[in-house]
Amino acid sequence: VQLQASGGGLVQAGGSLRLSCAVSGSTFSINAFGWYRQAPGKQRELVARISSAGIINHSDSVKGRFTISRDNTRNTVYLQMNSLKPEDTGVYYCAAGRTWLSFNYWGQGTQVTVSS
Repeated sequence: VQLQASGGGLVQAGGSLRLSCAVSGSTFSINAFGWYRQAPGKQRELVARISSAGIINHSDSVKGRFTISRDNTRNTVYLQMNSLKPEDTGVYYCAAGRTWLSFNYWGQGTQVTVSS
């Protein structure tokens, strides 16, 4: 399974970005996807995840501002990010796994920088 994240960039506070994660390879065992982020000097943290049944979970820090979605016809997972804040700055990674409790495939990360 290969994951290719894209869509990061530099944006002002209050702006929006949409991240994409293109999924390829042998995906028959993949049922769940997630987005994580890692800010400088901090541990990687879960941002949002989505199950095969479409059940969604967002972290409290992004709830109401970020939305995860998946397009099975395009084999792509998205993270729509609105009302961005400087504290959203970091490298964003997409992840995949059999369940959303166990992600064992990771993309290379895409940088998101929010200026104040």
